[in-house]
Parts: sequence; structure tokens; C-alpha cells
Amino acid sequence: MDKWIFYALISAVFAGFTSVIAKLGLAGISAELGLFIRTCFVFIFVIIFAGIAVPRAQLATIAKTNLYWLGLSGITTAASWIMYYKALKLGEVSTVALIDKGSFIVAVVLAAILLKEQITARVMLGSGLILSGLIIVSRR
Repeated sequence: MDKWIFYALISAVFAGFTSVIAKLGLAGISAELGLFIRTCFVFIFVIIFAGIAVPRAQLATIAKTNLYWLGLSGITTAASWIMYYKALKLGEVSTVALIDKGSFIVAVVLAAILLKEQITARVMLGSGLILSGLIIVSRR
């Protein structure tokens, strides 16, 4: 198994835990306050992780394009998290989490446009099947 597949699978496991744990954490508080508390924990953990994992010399290699794209990613992450927590507060975790995974469609389209990744028939078929499943599950 390629290393990136291993990391992606572990990410999916943690993402699954995140949704249920977050819903439990939102009991009795607003989605906004819950998101703030969670983001503080994420910030602290990432700072500690970066301090351990990132070689200091790498800091000098950061280019303006890195800052631009990662900054834009941060903005879109924040917008996603805000909407996700509002949805989690109001909806069922199982449905909200599945609908959120529909973001893969945006990722596939942007990968083709911005990164010039090849979108094969296999990717299109698999994406169509996943999207069909998401639509079926999200409809009441």
C-alpha cells in the first residue's frame, strides 16, 4: 500500500470520529462557541506537531505563492467548518457527515481545472456512484 493511501485512510477514520465527538461536544452550547473551542485545540495541536515535524530550515523556503494558496485554503477551511458546525448542531450527524463528503465533487473538478489532473472514466464512474449514494441518503 502506498504511504499516501495509508494516511488518507487514517484521516478518514479520524474524520469519522470528529463528527460524532463534535456533536456530543455541542450539547448545550452554540455551534459558534463549539467551533471556537475546537479550533483552539486544533491550533495548539498543529503548532506542537509543526514544532516537532518541520525542520527549521524549511521556513526559509516559503514562497509568496505558498502563502497565497495556503491562506486561501485556510479561508475556505474556516468557511467549511463554520457551515459544518451549524449543520451538525441542527441535523443528524450521519446525514450531515455524508453530505459534507460531497465536497469530493468540488475537489475532483478543481483538480482537473487547477492542477490539470486527468479525470479518467474510472474516477467519473466512482464519483457518480458516490454522489448517487449521497443523494439517496440525504433525501428524506
